[in-house]
Amino acid sequence: MSLYLDSSALLKRYIDEPDSADCQRILASDPTWITGRHTWVEVVRNLARLLSGREQGRLLRAFRDDWTRVNVVELDRTTVEGAAEIAKTYCVCSLDALHLAAAQRVGGTSMPFVTYDIRQAQAARAMGMSVLGK
Repeated sequence: MSLYLDSSALLKRYIDEPDSADCQRILASDPTWITGRHTWVEVVRNLARLLSGREQGRLLRAFRDDWTRVNVVELDRTTVEGAAEIAKTYCVCSLDALHLAAAQRVGGTSMPFVTYDIRQAQAARAMGMSVLGK
């Protein structure tokens, strides 16, 4: 199988916050991770916002190392047009719609979608996806 990880899930790998232990367990359950290209921007931005100094550098390096093993869904025309339709239909923000469209593009409804964003989880469930996390 594979797991689609949104940014909220991937961040829990580096930042200790509520549900981090649960997320680590989910991530350890499957070595094949998939995410959208925009996840890079979201994770780097949040690590820079939340951390500083050596801790920031250490965790950015850890993220870069993990990124080499992640299967990345490119945000091509098909994915972006799908995201626009999802945003319109489910009233989710643009970045969440991009995650949902990327996951749908590569796994349909058969791939577990890992998120800790409640609104995104609700939309994923409405789309028929299996949600792990929230």
